[in-house]
Amino acid sequence: MTSIKVEKDYNFIDKLITAADQGEHLSPWQLFEMAYQAEKMRISPEFSGLRALEYLPHMDFLEHQVSTAEQVIEGMNGRAILADEVGLGKTIEAGLILKEYMVRGMVKKALLLVPASLVNQWVKELNEKFYIPAIAYRKNYAWDQYDIIVSSLDTAKRPPNREAIQDIDYDFLLVDEAHKLKNHKTRNYDFVRGLKKKYCLLLSATPVQNKLIEIFNLVSILKPGLLGNYDSFLEQFGKDRKNLKDNYYLKQLIKKVMIRNTRKETSMDQTSRHIETVWMDFSPEERKVYEDIYSSTKSLSSFSNITYLRELCSSREACFLSLQKMAADEEKTDMLKPLLDDIGTLPHHVKAGKVVELIQTFQDEKVIIFTEYRATQLYLQWYLQQHGISSVPFRGGFKRGKKDWMRQLFRDHAQVLIATEAGGEGINLQFCNRMINYDLPWNPMRLEQRIGRIHRYGQEKDVHIYNFAIRGTIEEHIMSLLYEKIHMFEQVIGHLDDILAELKIDDLESEIQSIYKESSTIGETKIKLDNLGEIIRQTQMEKDKEEQHYGN
Repeated sequence: MTSIKVEKDYNFIDKLITAADQGEHLSPWQLFEMAYQAEKMRISPEFSGLRALEYLPHMDFLEHQVSTAEQVIEGMNGRAILADEVGLGKTIEAGLILKEYMVRGMVKKALLLVPASLVNQWVKELNEKFYIPAIAYRKNYAWDQYDIIVSSLDTAKRPPNREAIQDIDYDFLLVDEAHKLKNHKTRNYDFVRGLKKKYCLLLSATPVQNKLIEIFNLVSILKPGLLGNYDSFLEQFGKDRKNLKDNYYLKQLIKKVMIRNTRKETSMDQTSRHIETVWMDFSPEERKVYEDIYSSTKSLSSFSNITYLRELCSSREACFLSLQKMAADEEKTDMLKPLLDDIGTLPHHVKAGKVVELIQTFQDEKVIIFTEYRATQLYLQWYLQQHGISSVPFRGGFKRGKKDWMRQLFRDHAQVLIATEAGGEGINLQFCNRMINYDLPWNPMRLEQRIGRIHRYGQEKDVHIYNFAIRGTIEEHIMSLLYEKIHMFEQVIGHLDDILAELKIDDLESEIQSIYKESSTIGETKIKLDNLGEIIRQTQMEKDKEEQHYGN
């Protein structure tokens, strides 16, 4: 700023008073400020590269994060879809972009719409990493009184918040988990598209999940008309998601608004993931109850039968509570009472014993345990306590503040965090590098979400994943015939959603449940699961060949 010559004007005040008294026209302060800012920009030696880096010397950005920010600002006019794979730092990229615009004086008012469970995390990262004075929206806050507000989309779209937000001209809008806007007929989509915004970022690791039209809907929020209108897009490109790779023209259009970094292309593979399958056997007592449940509940729906078997593979408590609810029906009481009596006499679960054995080999290292059932979560917390191992729970029913508190207790005090599926998204645990999948999810995408909590940007150690499975049970079928066949443990799941869409499978977990429902014997179930795994594996191989042919 030394090149701007500053001189004192001793006659200015007298002239101002005279002009005011005579009713002469006076330029508003806003015009002067704009002229001043324009002069500042004019004298900058260059308007390329990131000036924000000078203000963030404490941050160690990865090369792909800096290049992404530069591309969005200089090549996309601040309107882009950030579609990096899970764990590569989309939040960091977005924070850097916002900081750069603020440093350049081009953004003052910003609104960030993120999942409710991530609001505090976003505020914390913006405050501490980027020195951006963001606040989390609270009741009775005035939307126009704060410059940088972080809120959940659900909160923002509810009246009277919706009307207040729609009246504001935002310089910058960000939507995290933007794939939730894929349907143009929803209130979420209508609300976000209608907001007044100069710059806009949409963050999603899976911008296209099922149909090609989903990418049209997202792009239409950023740059309406870039892909034509709805009807012309369908007519020209159709619905098949393969066209996103096969159609060169469409591919180039999408590249104008979307950036996707993969682990293979970045330096994020400096830390490795080590996967270990931990096999175990039921005790004779547990095995007998498992077989009794299988035979006794065949008369019930297939879904119920499967559920009880899965629950017993997790804990006697989870299974007992479910059967107890079913036994409240007088018609089923006689059938289920013997099972309940037998479950009540079972010893401690074989998995619980293995958990303690494994954790004791970790010494004082922290570990996160994932279970599918809240009853199992409570049982494990009690069981670990009996063996002198400290733990804290984490589940979806906790309010935002309590989730933050549990994370802090885990980081600073407890050795173990026991999480239900709610911990699979929205909580970053880079200070932990060990994970036990106590119950294996039937949807491999959920497994990847879990692993992404620790194998992500900021992790400095190799991560160790332990997957529990009991031989001769429903868990062995899933482990052997699905996970191991399609090598889900050895690699980050990149295109599973693409594969499933190509196979016209909306949800893998529902597909597996259907196999169990439609199979009359265990042998038939194994054959069908084996076929499913083989189809997925073959499709994955074909897609890998496509990528080699078309490039990225």
